[in-house]
Amino acid sequence: MKKIILIATCFVITLQLAAQSKIVTLTKEKLSDKIRGGWAGQTIGVTFGGPYEFQFDGTFIGDYQPLKWYDGYLKNTMINIPGLYDDLYMDLTFVDVFEKYGLDAPVDSFANAFAHAGYALWHANQAGRYNILHGTKAPLSGYWKNNPHADCIDYQIESDFAGLMSPGMPNTASAISDKIGHIMNYGDGWYGGVFVGAMYSIAFTSSDISYVVNEALKTIPPQSEFYQCIHDVISWQKKYPADWKQTWLEVQKKWANDIGCPDGVFAPFNIDAKVNAAYVVMGLLYGKKDFTHTLEIATRCGQDADCNPSTAGGILGAILGYEHIPAYWKMGLKEAESIPFKYTTMSLDAVYATGLKHALENIRRNGGKITGDNISIAIQQPVAVKMEKSFDGVYPIQKIPVQWSANKEVIQFEFEGTGFVLKGETAQWASVDSFVFNTQLYIDDRLIESPELPVNFTIRRHEICWKYDLPKGRHKVRLNILNPLRQYTFNASEAIIYSDKPVNGLRANEINDKK
Repeated sequence: MKKIILIATCFVITLQLAAQSKIVTLTKEKLSDKIRGGWAGQTIGVTFGGPYEFQFDGTFIGDYQPLKWYDGYLKNTMINIPGLYDDLYMDLTFVDVFEKYGLDAPVDSFANAFAHAGYALWHANQAGRYNILHGTKAPLSGYWKNNPHADCIDYQIESDFAGLMSPGMPNTASAISDKIGHIMNYGDGWYGGVFVGAMYSIAFTSSDISYVVNEALKTIPPQSEFYQCIHDVISWQKKYPADWKQTWLEVQKKWANDIGCPDGVFAPFNIDAKVNAAYVVMGLLYGKKDFTHTLEIATRCGQDADCNPSTAGGILGAILGYEHIPAYWKMGLKEAESIPFKYTTMSLDAVYATGLKHALENIRRNGGKITGDNISIAIQQPVAVKMEKSFDGVYPIQKIPVQWSANKEVIQFEFEGTGFVLKGETAQWASVDSFVFNTQLYIDDRLIESPELPVNFTIRRHEICWKYDLPKGRHKVRLNILNPLRQYTFNASEAIIYSDKPVNGLRANEINDKK
């Protein structure tokens, strides 16, 4: 019996080693074509979905509404609406760091590059930027107790580069994402980037959409909600193979209640990574390698309706290759490829070349070989990354108004629960003023922190203040504004209250009545 077990064990080990040592060979031209397809597909997708970004929250875009695309649209958008391309210029920030400092560049190089960049940011990115600029380094800058947007989509829309520089090597892409993705995200927010990076990586060695999605999901811990959500989408697509809207409804029913992002709590707005990743997967699975259907479905799912077709279009572009993206979708692309994305010095043409360079170096480092025009890649079997969970045991139970003192120097409120987020803003769009509100946060008459709140939009704090891990009970919050100036905006009107257990709508009303 022991001999049989030993033989069986050796057989399993042999199979594992064989799988790990599998070699796939591509020509350099083919590799380049797929890298170009990935970058071009992103650019096409985000341009296509741009007009519908967060215009359809909690609903999908009906079939009766046409979605526009025409010759010259892409170039016009790149020139006239450059801020739309955060999917691209965020990626390129990190690509540029690799180019300057090599593939072993430390995490601080990436964090500082994005924290000091000139572009505006939102959600997990902005919270991470603020943390970096105020001395909280990665990975703590993305950790959920320091970042209320930890589960938001941010790294998911920026992780394309990790997979495109790791052909056939999803675990290498995951290692890159471990370093960079934790600058701004944690838990499900980080898993979104790991998953997307893995799909890009596997797209180099398989043209089977279902295989790409299922293999990439192996990089995510099965006990995570992100894994469970995407696994559900895969199952629902099999159950409703001709009806993506039914799958959309199933996602909405089971997964659409956001508990983290303060903008999405008790609101139809949803920038949660797993929900928007579900829409990406729906586009890919229901699109069945048809570029038009893929972009349309990912866009019509709503919510982050530019980023989701960008991700789906990039992955499908890497599967098909640049030359097989339909000509209809490449209208105007040639004229746009030499235009540097705003806030960067890199154009599509530049990243096509740089991306190939980084991919070749990564292939060499990970057991591959380059022999003339033939590129041999040592294929990696995807392995799940470590388990993380944001907002563990934290449940939003209500929103309450806050009170201002007559002289506008104090904000205060009381609540029953285990934590809160004070929503508000001190910066207006495009403000570059250097003034900073100095404040002191007291909880139960104890000084907790002294937040600095810039009026400069680029370096603002996304929320005024928050605290999640308080003992359950009655708490009193007071924020003192030490240097109020009337010419600057300081808006704060409500707080989200959290507890250790969820409540239903009736119970929440009872809580409100007691106030």
